[in-house]
Amino acid sequence: MDNELNRYYIKIRTILGIDPKTIHEELVTALGPNAPSYTTVTRWAKRFREGREEVNDDPRFGRPISELTDENIELVRQVISNDPHSTYDEIIAETSLSHGTIERIIHDCLKMKKVTSRWVPHELTDEQKQQRVQLCRENLAKFQTGSWRLCDIITGDETWIYHRQIHHKSKNASWVGEGESPTTVVRRSRFEPKNLFSIFFKSNGPVLIHCVDEGKTIDHNYYIENCLKPVVKEILKQRRSAGTQGIKLLHDNARPHTHSDVINYLTEQRIKIMPHPPYSPDLAPCDYWLNDYIKCNLSDQPNEKSLARAVSKVVKNIPEEEYKKTFDKLLERMELCINNHGDYFEHLIK
Repeated sequence: MDNELNRYYIKIRTILGIDPKTIHEELVTALGPNAPSYTTVTRWAKRFREGREEVNDDPRFGRPISELTDENIELVRQVISNDPHSTYDEIIAETSLSHGTIERIIHDCLKMKKVTSRWVPHELTDEQKQQRVQLCRENLAKFQTGSWRLCDIITGDETWIYHRQIHHKSKNASWVGEGESPTTVVRRSRFEPKNLFSIFFKSNGPVLIHCVDEGKTIDHNYYIENCLKPVVKEILKQRRSAGTQGIKLLHDNARPHTHSDVINYLTEQRIKIMPHPPYSPDLAPCDYWLNDYIKCNLSDQPNEKSLARAVSKVVKNIPEEEYKKTFDKLLERMELCINNHGDYFEHLIK
């Protein structure tokens, strides 16, 4: 099924009032890894709702795709919004824009930069910096006085993982003889299969490794039923006498995480939420450590089941000492944030 046939399908379903999320799920069910991305479905559904009739690409008349148009800026914004961990190669695959255009859009138009492995606003506001300092001071004080313990913290987040791995250039480097060609690393296409994972862990190891069902997105209901409830079940299994008493959950401020139903469920389970400032991946263990660790230690996988097994193996084989060190570093990072007046501090880490 080529692009035009996909767009005919999107057009008809949009005319019938079907939302882009459902249309994308239907295409994924029918086409699997060959389905267009959610961003593409959303973009074309919007065009058809606004009255567009044609399904073929607009003629370019020699105009370079590198132009900083409002449409291209919004396209990049949507990709980053859907996956804040997106790499340049992944954004290129989704948008077909050049590296230079994407770089200018991200830095000059969206005013963003990458901290750890997540895109964030290029400059924090004074209010955001103050909030980071305040929460770090409050959280750090609780650990220093002993009212909180690192061993009681559970942290978790979601991350997209591709079936085919493209590692950092240093890892792709290889020795070649005189006159030989180096190994070619093929850039990802926009249709390459990937799966969303939700992973939770403590200072002694993993608590939950969950592969999100194909075509599903994590809303607050999915988060409770498929992530938080299994986490609670595992806590009760590991801590038969104490149960959830004293447990604190550290997760970011994504919309499903802050929904009132999620907060109520955690309250019912006697789990406190550890306050986390917005736009702070440098204070989230998944962002500054685990997500990159997994991707750097994965090999290519042929399908979803194989990928899920491989991710689980990588996470479970991490030495317990590494988990403990990661939480110790969380305290160090809080101190760095305070000392740097709430600004990003990655450049200060040795």
